[in-house]
Amino acid sequence: MLRGFRNFLMQGELIVIAVGFVVALAFSTLILSFTTNIITPLVNAAGGGSGGKGLGWTINGQRIDLGAFISAIIYFIIFMAVIYFLIVVPYRAYMRRRGTTAFGAPAATRVCPECKSADVPDDATKCRHCASQLAAVSGGGGKGATER
Repeated sequence: MLRGFRNFLMQGELIVIAVGFVVALAFSTLILSFTTNIITPLVNAAGGGSGGKGLGWTINGQRIDLGAFISAIIYFIIFMAVIYFLIVVPYRAYMRRRGTTAFGAPAATRVCPECKSADVPDDATKCRHCASQLAAVSGGGGKGATER
């Protein structure tokens, strides 16, 4: 049982995902510090807020902190850009070298005329659901072809 668990943990894709997750958490902390300590004070200073109040309003004793919200939007944009350029793009290149497509567009599909399944690949000659013979598609995407 332990050998099976060890083999599961040592799968290449699982290791890549785990490393990516740890790197994402580290970047999340770094970017959160950047937005909290640099972006939020700059946004509050641009809004003319005093040091402590910041950009926002107080309504019936409740603070609506617009500076913190703008900082969160900037945090999200920076975080997603870091994840994309430092994890997704290299992983996509790595998988391409291995001969598989990662995070790519799915293959074009068509509808089976017999069972009406919409997930039959364009180049299929037999439906995987009802096993009916399918006519060949001419020109790489004939009548009924859909792209997702």
